[in-house]
Amino acid sequence: MDFLATKVAFFNKSLFKRLVLIAQDLEKLHLQAQQLLNRGQLKQAHAACLAILKQAPRHADAHFLLGMIAANLGQMSKAIGLIDLASKLNTTSAEYFAFLAKCLSAVNRYQEAHKAMASALKLGSDSALVNDTLGVVASRLGEHEQAITLFKKAIAKHDKNPNFHYNLAASQKFLGQFEQAAASYERVIALKHDYFQAHSALSELMLATPQSNHLQRLLKLKDETSTNINGQLHLCHALAKEYECLGDYQQALIALQQGNSAKKQQLGYHATQDEKLFSTIEACFTKDFMAQTAVGSDSAQPIFIVGMPRSGTTLVDRIISSHSEVSSAGELQNFGVELKKMTLTKSPQVLDEETIWAAKELNFQDLAQRYLDSTKPLSDKTPYFIDKMPLNFFYLGFIKKALPKAKIIILRRNAMDTCLSNFRTLFAVNFSYYNYSYDLMDTAHYYAQFNQLMTHWTTHYGAQILEVVYEDLVENPEQQIRRILDYCQLEWQSNCLDFHTNQQAVSTASSVQVRKPMNADSINRWQRYGDQLDKLQAYLSEKNLL
Repeated sequence: MDFLATKVAFFNKSLFKRLVLIAQDLEKLHLQAQQLLNRGQLKQAHAACLAILKQAPRHADAHFLLGMIAANLGQMSKAIGLIDLASKLNTTSAEYFAFLAKCLSAVNRYQEAHKAMASALKLGSDSALVNDTLGVVASRLGEHEQAITLFKKAIAKHDKNPNFHYNLAASQKFLGQFEQAAASYERVIALKHDYFQAHSALSELMLATPQSNHLQRLLKLKDETSTNINGQLHLCHALAKEYECLGDYQQALIALQQGNSAKKQQLGYHATQDEKLFSTIEACFTKDFMAQTAVGSDSAQPIFIVGMPRSGTTLVDRIISSHSEVSSAGELQNFGVELKKMTLTKSPQVLDEETIWAAKELNFQDLAQRYLDSTKPLSDKTPYFIDKMPLNFFYLGFIKKALPKAKIIILRRNAMDTCLSNFRTLFAVNFSYYNYSYDLMDTAHYYAQFNQLMTHWTTHYGAQILEVVYEDLVENPEQQIRRILDYCQLEWQSNCLDFHTNQQAVSTASSVQVRKPMNADSINRWQRYGDQLDKLQAYLSEKNLL
């Protein structure tokens, strides 16, 4: 071997050693980043990922882990960009596509989420976490049968994870599989006795009796976890439901007040926070502004069902979606989210005073198109679709500007029953627009403002909006259903009378009630509480709301 050949051989050997050392260093950093992320040490995990990318800029999993860190911090746009890049660098990872779909679905980008989920499913995975993640995405897309299959696949691989069983129970509940859901919730509690959400969800499914109830289990756990505010909230709501079933309405209200008041104190909520929204909407939508013709969309596809939560919106949704030409897209936040994006306001809230005023200057045709596009594939199953987000009542003026041919139905219900029902319902804990519901008098104040705003809308729009009174619907179902279908310009179909046989999933707080035939069980429920609601009654009477 001559000198040159010897030198080349030595160089190659040295380069090989260096490459091995770099690879070992990257492997060590990669493992470290994964472990740090799993322990919730996000800052350190971030630093480890950056160290990997400094040596290997196309390291797919480093980009993926950075995306997961961003998702944990609530930075969804950043997370989507990073995980999307990882999926392009490594097109064979079902994990990347699954978590990309989850992040996309979290920000209502349903079409893209559906596409990413399809890619993950095509690649396939035996990972319990990946299948559970895909189940969550399928659930968000309203595909609960597929979600159940995926959750069961995750459980078959890892039976000891309570989150997997909880997710399975939720989809079973949405599909009306109540016995299976109850068994799944019990499995969650067996695996993790302080899984508070499972206790409150189970109480909604089961009718407590003197012979069969969970009072002792709930009271014992409540004492053991007295400093956990969210835990107490779930347990108090579970206790209240069981006390109601047993006819002890005094204890039910005490439990609700205890859990709700602690949560209200934690949030620091005051009724003036919502007053600003109501007053700003009314100030924005003057007679002159409402009378101005806006260039909106010609689409008549959406049917908006709005009203105070727990006023019968889900019932009307089930009735109309029993029609062959209509499907329910559920409680969509899309209209408000798209409006917020277009205004470019910097405030963290989706709806606030700054956003309302800025929205007056929008191109309403563009807003309508962005909204319609964002609802797919949830909205393209039938000629018409229902968006039953109750709080869209804030946006009715903007909806009329953007979608003048859309149908809008406002639900009205007895003020006492509405306020009580809001107070006794455990809404999404992290959704600030329900913060009023943790106090009965805050709820009454909110109801009064709601009533005033609805009067504002109906005074101007008249017959363009249909008001439906819940009690009238229960008393004369066929008459009112014919009225609703006539307004929606739909032919009469008897299926709408048999709404309780509708097999579509229901993911709202009324998922149990609306699978029963029409009944008057909820009418005048407030009277069962006796003089405990005297203060509420006095306030609503003073406001001429009774």
